[in-house]
Amino acid sequence: MSVEGDIHGLRKVLDELTLTRSDLELQIENLKEELAYLKKNHEEEMSEKGQQMKGTVNVEMDAAPGTDLTKTLTEMRDQYEYIAERNRKDAEAWFLTQSEALHKEVVTNTEQVQSTKTEITELRRTLQGLEIELQSQHSMKAGMEASIAETEGRYATQLHHIQKVIGSMEAQLGDLRSDQEHQNMEYKALLNIKAHLEAEIATYRKLLDEHGIGEVHKESAGSTTTTTTTTTKVHAVVKEESSSSVKK
Repeated sequence: MSVEGDIHGLRKVLDELTLTRSDLELQIENLKEELAYLKKNHEEEMSEKGQQMKGTVNVEMDAAPGTDLTKTLTEMRDQYEYIAERNRKDAEAWFLTQSEALHKEVVTNTEQVQSTKTEITELRRTLQGLEIELQSQHSMKAGMEASIAETEGRYATQLHHIQKVIGSMEAQLGDLRSDQEHQNMEYKALLNIKAHLEAEIATYRKLLDEHGIGEVHKESAGSTTTTTTTTTKVHAVVKEESSSSVKK
């Protein structure tokens, strides 16, 4: 836009210089016409004075010698022609100077316009290259966004699967903990039964040590009854503890 504005301004300057040249050419034509008109007037004046001199030749024959009018008129005509020629040369030199300056300015402006056109062409090529690169970047961005979306979807699916696996493992771990607690409770019940049986055995041995072997034979029937009763109690206790453990 700046270059086009400069070109527009240079065109205005060129138009102004063309108008100035036209004005100068008109002034030169006017000067030529004026010069021709002055020459014509001068010739008419010279012819009128020549006629006057022819009419007064006899009158001045006896008079004292005066100034040479022909010489004077010749000198005046030479002086006038010299002034007119000098003015013509000055006008021509001024016109040539102005024309040369105008020509140089036109050449300079033409070179500037050509340089500006070249620069505009280079800028357009650069712009086209940048537009192509921009389109390439947009395409690359779209491809990367699609790849990211696909990766996010794939990882979301994998994450959902992993979460399901973790949930299943947590459920299994809960079951294992429940089984372990149940086994611990059964183990504690068995330990209690063992302790109870060991206490019964210790009591039985103590009784044997106190009464002796003979009394044991005599009271074998009663001991058998006691042992049976103790064993029955032990089985009852084991069943009660086992049933209570299963309910818990």
